[in-house]
Amino acid sequence: MKDGDPLTVGEPEVPDTDGEDASSGGVQSVDRALAILEILARDGSSGVGEVAEELDIHKSTASRLLSSLLARGMVHQNTNRGKYELGFSILRMASSIPGRLSLVGEARPVIEALAGEYKETVNLAVLREEYAVNVDQAMGPSMLATHDWLGSLTPLHATSSGKVLLAGQGADERGRILKVTKLPQRTANTVRTRPALERELLRVLKNGYAEAREEFEMGINSIAVPIHNHLGVVVGAISVSGPAFRFDPQEVPGLLQGIKQAGQEVSAALGYTAG
Repeated sequence: MKDGDPLTVGEPEVPDTDGEDASSGGVQSVDRALAILEILARDGSSGVGEVAEELDIHKSTASRLLSSLLARGMVHQNTNRGKYELGFSILRMASSIPGRLSLVGEARPVIEALAGEYKETVNLAVLREEYAVNVDQAMGPSMLATHDWLGSLTPLHATSSGKVLLAGQGADERGRILKVTKLPQRTANTVRTRPALERELLRVLKNGYAEAREEFEMGINSIAVPIHNHLGVVVGAISVSGPAFRFDPQEVPGLLQGIKQAGQEVSAALGYTAG
């Protein structure tokens, strides 16, 4: 049989058993069809024989499953090579997912849990033009909570959320942003030079989090982690902030692990798969 063709003419079709009985056959067929889609997503294209070999099923079974997926537009057959590739129906379904997902909605219970656990202010920030803007906030129970920055535009280079968002940009876009905004000094601790900022952003990428110690406002420390969407793009940041006299992100037990886990949880809800 020529790989990629449904079946060679004259080849007897073997009953689709492969170890499945009447009660489990439907579920097993669905599982195999999904496995085929995963194979095509991973390899780009595969023939009937290759699919059958990887799934350890008969070629007739692989051909039947591929034919069903072909009829639904989930795969299409390359006329030149006879191999199967993912079809446009997959793209249509995938493109409808981001529009239904709300970053604020997915993050809300996570930031509330963080505020409750660490008793400090937790913000959700996104990139808006050349600034970070906090689009949601959960306040800790302390009477000494940080200032309400909800809705305010803040400089990227002087805040932990801003550094995370800036680090997530490509070199060209980051350069464009910094050319427009410069590095305005907010406090004596604000980073002042482009090389120093670039070194810090490299640490952000390496460590998976950013800190700001009295860089935007004296007396306020913060730590932030990125949120990735289904394409791996940084679309937001979660930060925890508090008064510097009591809040040192490196000294709060479990905070670093907890905020990283929060970022991963929201990212996963948006379809991000690490690695």
